[in-house]
Amino acid sequence: MNTIQSKTLTYTGIDNEEHHGMTMTGRIIRDAWVFGLLEEGDGFAGKNAGELQNLFEQVHEAWERYGQLPSHLPPDLAARHERIHAEAMVRAKKSGWDPELGEDD
Repeated sequence: MNTIQSKTLTYTGIDNEEHHGMTMTGRIIRDAWVFGLLEEGDGFAGKNAGELQNLFEQVHEAWERYGQLPSHLPPDLAARHERIHAEAMVRAKKSGWDPELGEDD
């Protein structure tokens, strides 16, 4: 009897990413914090691809009213966006992230 086991892949979490959260997924999670779709600091660890897709869609919808541009955010959200993304860059750099593209990028 052949048994096929399927293992559901889950997201490691923004704090455990190879590039220290400086990925498209990391940006989406931080933007979810900005818009209050996730509690700030929720790294989304253990979520599956379907849950990530749902979050991507929610964040995209939240951005639509602002034309997908941070410069169109109201002052409170703009300040929150700036703070969250600036803090993420500082953390990532301290952890060894290099913003320069490598030869394979």
